[in-house]
Amino acid sequence: MSGQTRRLAMTQWDVFSSRPLEGNSLAVFSDARGLTDAEMQSIAKEMNLSETTFILPRDAATERERGVRVRIFTVQEELPFAGHPTLGTAFALRAGNGGNEIFLDLNVGKVPVRFEESGGPAVFGEMTQVDPVFGREHNREAVAGALGLRLEDFDPSLPIQTVSTGVAFVVTPLRSLSVIQNLRVDLNRAAEYTAKAEGKFFYFVTRETVDHEARLHARMLFYNGEDPATGSAAGCTAAWMVAHGVAKPDERVLIEQGVEMKRPSRIFVRASRSDNRVVNVRVGGHAVEVMRAEVFL
Repeated sequence: MSGQTRRLAMTQWDVFSSRPLEGNSLAVFSDARGLTDAEMQSIAKEMNLSETTFILPRDAATERERGVRVRIFTVQEELPFAGHPTLGTAFALRAGNGGNEIFLDLNVGKVPVRFEESGGPAVFGEMTQVDPVFGREHNREAVAGALGLRLEDFDPSLPIQTVSTGVAFVVTPLRSLSVIQNLRVDLNRAAEYTAKAEGKFFYFVTRETVDHEARLHARMLFYNGEDPATGSAAGCTAAWMVAHGVAKPDERVLIEQGVEMKRPSRIFVRASRSDNRVVNVRVGGHAVEVMRAEVFL
């Protein structure tokens, strides 16, 4: 294609919201065949969103068997899995061909997304994440030191624990809404801690919420600033909630996120229990298309 301008169609979606200009923004490129890894990374940096996804169409038989191939990039790196890109890309695919179930072939494996018609204009989508792996519980004093927080800022009734459903997060329960709203952490020191703690980022939660319907209020601070909605972390937290009695098995509960940054997101989660294991982690929400464009390379 040297010497020719390539035109790449993309749409932008606000995910975990049924209202435009809320939730977490996602750029979806509908046909990334022919792009190199470096080009995908550069485009994601150009989009400057939490994540950008690239769909790589294949023949119908392969897609039926293995799912639609999708790659996920942040501004800095490719991810094996991420929640709002998975859900948002499934909504983008559904807009093209309808259907009540779409399978994505991600780097972490095959992930199904199922859609529920509620009778209104807003369709609800729910992904099933890979079964959770529970890591270690963390010493509060060590975490407080790493984050520059006081010991009394943490919820003493719940453990700080690493959980992964494809990407590992350190689920960190704080005492109150005021603590989480006024959160100031040293991201470099936090990253040093998580690098040794089997977790990619801290996911801060508290049982005090703005919306009385929500079970948890959450924030996720990371290298791109703050994330309005973190579906992968919400899945880890769904498993953590069932494991520690914050939610009942198969109870669909709401996590609110992005409130502090004026991008309110509504993430609905649930998980099952089989014998003594937490399984069948599901994360759902709405998504709305806000932009269509072409990128010229």
